[in-house]
Amino acid sequence: MTETLLAADEPPPVTVHNPSGRSPFLLVADHAGRAFPKALGQLGLADAETFRHIAWDIGILGTSLDLAARLDAPLIAQTWSRLVIDCNRPPGAPSSIPVVSELTPIPGNAGLSAAARAAREREIFRPYHDRIAAELDARAAAGRPAILVAMHSFTPVYRGERRPWHAGLLYRHTALAHPLLKLLQREPGLVVGDNEPYSVSDETDYAVPVHGERRGLLHVAIEIRQDLITEPAGQAEWADRFARLLPLAAGIG
Repeated sequence: MTETLLAADEPPPVTVHNPSGRSPFLLVADHAGRAFPKALGQLGLADAETFRHIAWDIGILGTSLDLAARLDAPLIAQTWSRLVIDCNRPPGAPSSIPVVSELTPIPGNAGLSAAARAAREREIFRPYHDRIAAELDARAAAGRPAILVAMHSFTPVYRGERRPWHAGLLYRHTALAHPLLKLLQREPGLVVGDNEPYSVSDETDYAVPVHGERRGLLHVAIEIRQDLITEPAGQAEWADRFARLLPLAAGIG
């Protein structure tokens, strides 16, 4: 018998905002949500732990919603916590369903059966990425352009080290990333990471390699430091910045 995870009355794994947006940009937010399925409780974590970066990308949903509105772009966002299954990791990777995140043990992820892992992939990971693929397929069939922007936020301090960047761009293909990087570096007072605080790889990323690189689309992953977008004012500031700069970088501004 197939093991199930989500109850019928629980939210779907993916939410599409502004689905009729006409912009060539498609925003995706792999770590937008911090919900936990009822069947899993909170994976054995105290409430406070579920509000930390280990559980979600703080501030990125509000920022992405604002940016989607300013660009008139669709936003595809994940509902469930990255601790249930990380939708920006290849299934089966050690960090896909982490037993430890940063230095915090995740008791509800220890000793999972193959069936339990498969249920998380089948009910959360696959529907999310299938929805992104469907949007990109529909655009290709209609002859509409698509520019993929993966939205993320990062913690100001990681394992005791303070990070100096206000934002960073992650990429392997440079067509969109390098023009955007140059524009960001001209913004007054910003410290911008060039493939910092992370970099893209097939082992540690999924959205950019699969939906961006394999399709040959213009694409970039954006990281914004969380303390800058915790509140609505900061979210609006960064949404305004990227609404100005992304079209210029893509040559459509």
